[in-house]
Amino acid sequence: MALGDNTLQAARGANATPGRRPYMVQTVLNLATALSDKGSALAASDVIPVIAVKKGTMILNAGMEVDTASDGSTLTLDLGTGADADCFVDGFDGTSSAAVVAQNPAAFQPLMAVADDNIDMTIATLSGGAVTTGKIRIWAWMMDCTDIGNDGTAQEVDRDTLA
Repeated sequence: MALGDNTLQAARGANATPGRRPYMVQTVLNLATALSDKGSALAASDVIPVIAVKKGTMILNAGMEVDTASDGSTLTLDLGTGADADCFVDGFDGTSSAAVVAQNPAAFQPLMAVADDNIDMTIATLSGGAVTTGKIRIWAWMMDCTDIGNDGTAQEVDRDTLA
């Protein structure tokens, strides 16, 4: 079940001109907020949107880190998009001690957003009691890969016709 928008953060970063550069975005997902959004107990297969991604953005990498351990006795988390639910993280232990960082799956590769999408955290497994607390920091390195409008030809301007 997809949850509400209180957990979704717009991607913001140091995207400077000239040219395009990779930039990092992050958010901290408070599981109590996700619980409130849902209005009932969090469960396996719940999908929590965490970072909005615009069409034409390449997600170079993404990951998660335990900020505050969850109170669930068994809680595993996946991180991905609508295209691949666990492309960035697969089966991370959400009850780990603070500062434990998830590792990418062996087959990890950057992902191009071909439509507006979100980076989502999915509760892969949950057992042994309800989850009411915990905070997970989610981060992503992204780069705008949309057309910058330069086809390589010289542009004609008014000064060319004034002489």
